[in-house]
Amino acid sequence: MNKRPVETIMGIVVIVIAALFMFFAYRVSDLQVVKGYTVSAHFLKVGGLTIGSDVRINGIKVGTVISQKLNPEDYVAEIKMSLSPDLKLPNDSVAVIASDGLMGNKFIKIEPGKASEILSDGDEITHTKDFKTLEDMVGEIIFMVTDNGDKK
Repeated sequence: MNKRPVETIMGIVVIVIAALFMFFAYRVSDLQVVKGYTVSAHFLKVGGLTIGSDVRINGIKVGTVISQKLNPEDYVAEIKMSLSPDLKLPNDSVAVIASDGLMGNKFIKIEPGKASEILSDGDEITHTKDFKTLEDMVGEIIFMVTDNGDKK
């Protein structure tokens, strides 16, 4: 087969453009891991939270979930997250596992507290709220509707 140099050059140009597009898509999609200080939190239910999930404050990504493990003593999930180094969180902040819509991806939502003490590397967020499944929410609604307040 006789290869033409124009075809080879065009092939190289296409590969370079595809690589640039992939790099741009990665930068814009906000998939990179936030590198900073590490904090942990304990939850009874994580509801599909995965390593690499976002940590957000008011919808803005400020961190990334970097590990999760089950404590064999009390069967509580320990989540470690890396937070942006310029973020100074009060130590009474609340970590909540939330989702993007009904069936969306899970993420950790942080509700900043008002304390003057700041979380530092290796600290733990002690105030947490577990993930509520759809079944949990439906059960609560049914309980509220059927509970007429009678105490026997």
